[in-house]
Amino acid sequence: MGASVDSVFSHANWGASLGGVSFPLLADFQPKGGVAQSLGLYLDGPGLTDRATVIIDREGIVRYVSAVGPPGRRDIGELAAECEKIGGDELAGPGSASGTLYVKNGCGASRAAKLAIQNLGLTGSITIKNVDEDASAKSALASEGGKDQAPCLIADGKATYESGDIIAGLVSAVAPLP
Repeated sequence: MGASVDSVFSHANWGASLGGVSFPLLADFQPKGGVAQSLGLYLDGPGLTDRATVIIDREGIVRYVSAVGPPGRRDIGELAAECEKIGGDELAGPGSASGTLYVKNGCGASRAAKLAIQNLGLTGSITIKNVDEDASAKSALASEGGKDQAPCLIADGKATYESGDIIAGLVSAVAPLP
């Protein structure tokens, strides 16, 4: 996961500028830098976080923190050795998601769900249909989901309507927790 004191909107734009990212982004925004402060990585003066690598075990315990301030680089060998010290099972690989997302024009919740699909690198596996531009999509949404509310993600025969729930489901499908 990536984290910064920027807002979810900054994360969405950053991810989009890279063509999508395949991991969740934490907006440590309010209280600003709360997570970073707890790890000793918040820089009060400029109001931002130091670049760092944090390794958290399966129980949620922080096992390693290393600031990587400019112009530092991460030593992959050192990080692999730290992971081996922690032990445990193999890391879970990336998951996948598929389905159809129904959206509407001018709908902020639809936009948020579409950005999540882009940022998680799911544009090839989630079909996006606009119910304002395609009458057959509107009809399919009503028959598949049971109502014509968008956004709606139909995946594995289940309809999810709230954008927050859609995004959370996509994140957990792509980056499943052990």
